[in-house]
Amino acid sequence: MKKLRVQRSRAYIPTASMADIAFLLIIFFMLTTSFSPVKMSVDLAEAANREEVDKDAAIVAIGPSGEMEISNGINPGNRINSLDELDIFLQEVVMQDPTKQFIIKADREIRYDVFNAVYEKLRNNNCRRIALLTEAKQAPAGQ
Repeated sequence: MKKLRVQRSRAYIPTASMADIAFLLIIFFMLTTSFSPVKMSVDLAEAANREEVDKDAAIVAIGPSGEMEISNGINPGNRINSLDELDIFLQEVVMQDPTKQFIIKADREIRYDVFNAVYEKLRNNNCRRIALLTEAKQAPAGQ
């Protein structure tokens, strides 16, 4: 009786194109991801009406304890320590672009006098296009 020889073949997975696929995915995610220039996390107020704002609008973020972060809409945000620093920032931005839109990204728990002081600084520096960043209001259950 003759023994049958079984030759085992090794599994082969072609990996030459894996690097191409990885680079395509990296490029795809780099191009489709949008980054916010201001990284401060705030709990936004809700609003039923919403409007679109300019993509490159300047941002003034106000945290729950009154801390502030600013960005001209293009460069990453910077922390500021006083309203005087905000005043200087606003003057620089308005000088470069008088029609620049400003977005106030305020936490819903901040004191009104802090919000009002920031808003007045914007108005006093001839910032006429001011918007308040909000979340979409959730519809009541059952409607």
